[in-house]
Amino acid sequence: MQKQIKSALISVFYKDNLENIVKKLGEQGVTIYSTGGTQKFIEEQGVKCVAVEDLTAYPSILGGRVKTLHPKVFGGILARRENPQDLEQLKQYEIPEIDLVIVDLYPFEETVKNTTEEQAIIEKIDIGGVSLIRAAGKNYKDVVIVASKDQYADLEKVLTENNGATSLQDRRNFAAKAFEVCANYDVAISQYFLNNEPADYFQVSVPQGQVNRYGENPHQRGVFYGNLNDIFNKLHGKELSFNNLVDVDAACQLIQEFTETTFAVIKHTNVCGIASRATLKEAWDAALAGDKESAFGGVLVCNQTIDKATAESINEIFFEILIAPGFDAEALAVLQTKKNRILLEQKQPVKSKYTFKNVLNGVLLQDNDNGNYKEWNDVGAQAATAAQKADLEFANIVCKHLKSNAIALVKDKQLIGKGCGQTSRIDALRHAIEKAGQFSFELKGAVMASDAFFPFDDCVRIAHEQGIEAVIQPGGSVRDNDSIEFCKQHGMAMVMTGMRHFRH
Repeated sequence: MQKQIKSALISVFYKDNLENIVKKLGEQGVTIYSTGGTQKFIEEQGVKCVAVEDLTAYPSILGGRVKTLHPKVFGGILARRENPQDLEQLKQYEIPEIDLVIVDLYPFEETVKNTTEEQAIIEKIDIGGVSLIRAAGKNYKDVVIVASKDQYADLEKVLTENNGATSLQDRRNFAAKAFEVCANYDVAISQYFLNNEPADYFQVSVPQGQVNRYGENPHQRGVFYGNLNDIFNKLHGKELSFNNLVDVDAACQLIQEFTETTFAVIKHTNVCGIASRATLKEAWDAALAGDKESAFGGVLVCNQTIDKATAESINEIFFEILIAPGFDAEALAVLQTKKNRILLEQKQPVKSKYTFKNVLNGVLLQDNDNGNYKEWNDVGAQAATAAQKADLEFANIVCKHLKSNAIALVKDKQLIGKGCGQTSRIDALRHAIEKAGQFSFELKGAVMASDAFFPFDDCVRIAHEQGIEAVIQPGGSVRDNDSIEFCKQHGMAMVMTGMRHFRH
């Protein structure tokens, strides 16, 4: 059912890219109603405009808080054109029909990002605009609602191609997007008032959905909601896939835990190589040596600017993505020689307060796993030496970022063996030892980290047999004392942290 736009109400915060629409409406003889700055903008385009104040016979009051909230505005939007009683009341109260509503809401989220001044934030909670959107969206059978500047191009296309006429499907599509805008706006306001306190409803709204080539597998659909430009400058390569994004997140979460010069290799969200060294080239060489096979096709991440020497070494292997806080010009020239290789310059840390996943018929939400230990409790034969403590802290962080059950073996701040995603802790240790042996690492003098407690003393027994001299674990088993006593009897250091790091 085609309907011709004969009248429009325009009330927007940002006027960008509105010129062509205003001029097009003027050319098509549409009666335009507007307020304040928007009215002035429309008239500057040489298009006639009726002030809302002239329509309602009320001025804008309360410092602009009340402008459009009036029956002569909302009556014209909500009136059902097929309802004789509605039309009779419009005639009785001299209310004009309004066929098009264009709104761009006060920038609440932008204001929250830019200031902590409460009054400035509160004043950017749009009341009239949201009400106009809901009214026009409800009456989509008769009214077109454009709820954001992001939809101006869609409206301009309709006005141009159909000479101001819209189909029922056009109007329904605009309404659907309008209610999305309202929902996102309300969630942002709610989260501001909640101030990170628990909510009665699961509320998450992230705009700017980008369709991936596919999801985790080619037969699955995938979409990313978020603005990657806030975190990265993409300097080279193809588009990030669903799996790329998952690995990039894991890489960023890991690397931001280190202050020393550190390089890491991620594969399927698990760390397969990581080392801290005096120079970036040394850190890369040590990280790669930890597992040269798994590094193939991996995601690389570091916390220092990539220099030419490091770039030339990295360039010798196949990898999907490299993330760094910067790239020297010569390094960039080396790394850009491969067409599809993705290079990301990270502008800021990943700041997320929560993690969540859908399970069964609901959603699980939790705080991020921040912190690495509650306490440093030496319970073994002796306190860890300074060198052991440095390696234990390093190993504990690495283990935290491996899938459970997880074991990390570290020596001189280099991951030399790891077991992850195993159904028993002793299997995770066996895998870690096997991995270390695969690349000829000497375990004597190494340290071991576990993401959760040892239910028996079998893991520390095997570790001792391999020459491992210090262990870090959260503790909490009813049989903790078995492992503690073994360490005391065999000269091993053991640290209990009181903080478990399951990662499922």
